[in-house]
Amino acid sequence: MTLTDRRDIETDVYQAAEDSRLLAEAVCDRFDGDPSDRVLEVGTGSGYVAGRILEETDARVIASDLNPHAVRQARSVGLEAVRADLVAPFAGESFDVVAFNPPYLPTEPENEWDDWMERALSGGEDGRAVIDPFLECVGRVLAADGVVYLLVSSLTGVDAVVEHAGEQGFSAVAVAEESFPFETLTVLKLFR
Repeated sequence: MTLTDRRDIETDVYQAAEDSRLLAEAVCDRFDGDPSDRVLEVGTGSGYVAGRILEETDARVIASDLNPHAVRQARSVGLEAVRADLVAPFAGESFDVVAFNPPYLPTEPENEWDDWMERALSGGEDGRAVIDPFLECVGRVLAADGVVYLLVSSLTGVDAVVEHAGEQGFSAVAVAEESFPFETLTVLKLFR
């Protein structure tokens, strides 16, 4: 990895924080994973969540991100990583588990800027600009009994996310939660 690559990763890739750790723990605590299981982490950023799942289960794990710097970082830590917009390039019914820590911070349009870190954080005006399209397409790549682990912030409206998930044919249950001074993070398990 070159010095430029390291600089790009430091400034352009979302690194693991409380939300990443909460999602990784929620998945690893509930999913044993055997060699026939396939897991996709959408929006892998640093690769932390995918790496934890790979270390703690026997499943095949694929990390994906739209950000080319994130894909490079995930590969540099030994993950199978693909550049992808949500689940677009993946075949139908290919994954037993999909995990996603989406960009969820509500951001007014005049406060957004066009760079990779902003894309990793900003969820648009209501915080659901990426979550809603994800919910509309993730069902296509799930195996018949597949599940989704989705991290949601109270800033985005957990009830609104659950309602939209229901409109897409999913039931939802909160499986992990952690409160902070300005928000509560919840991991939803979605299933059909």
